[in-house]
Amino acid sequence: MFGTVAHAHVKPGHTQAVISLMEEWNRERKPKVKGALASYLFRSEKDPNEMIMVAVFQDRDSYYANAADPAQDRWYRRLREHLAEDPVWEDGEIIAQA
Repeated sequence: MFGTVAHAHVKPGHTQAVISLMEEWNRERKPKVKGALASYLFRSEKDPNEMIMVAVFQDRDSYYANAADPAQDRWYRRLREHLAEDPVWEDGEIIAQA
C-alpha cells in the first residue's frame, strides 16, 4: 500500500467546508479512483485550525495516477481555498498495519 499524510492549516471558520469537501471526495471521487482505499481527516488537539489528512491507496501507481488526474487537481484547488497555506505532504509506502 501507499499513501500520504498532509498537515494543513485551515483558515479560521473554514473547518466545516474542509469536512464537506472530504465527505464529497469519499462520496463522489473515491468510487471512480482506482486503488483508493481510505481517507481520514484529523483535527489537532494542540491547534483546532490544524488538520491532518491521510489518504491510503492500493499501491504507488494508483496514488500517483490520482495525483495526476485533472479532476483531483480541481478538487484540490477547491480545498486549497480554505487553507491558510499549502499543506505539507509526506508520501510513502505503508509497510505495516494493524
